[in-house]
Amino acid sequence: MDETIKLSLVDVCEACRVDAESIFEMVNEGIVDPEGSEPMNWQFNTAALRRLQTALHLQRDLGVNLPGAALALDLLEELEALRRRTL
Repeated sequence: MDETIKLSLVDVCEACRVDAESIFEMVNEGIVDPEGSEPMNWQFNTAALRRLQTALHLQRDLGVNLPGAALALDLLEELEALRRRTL
């Protein structure tokens, strides 16, 4: 996906099939850090969208809570960075 694409809160809610409150909770947990100072001005890139979708998958399918999902996402990104360094 193109990393330069910016998505609004409404776009992200539709793409993830969740309400804005779910996105607020994930932002508060540090899963993503949208651009913009107010929720209605938030902009998300496609990497943030992928993180949100993965966090939702961890919650829905595996029963992981939000702090656990945030930790898992950080560890997965660290693992990916290490893999890129060894190539």
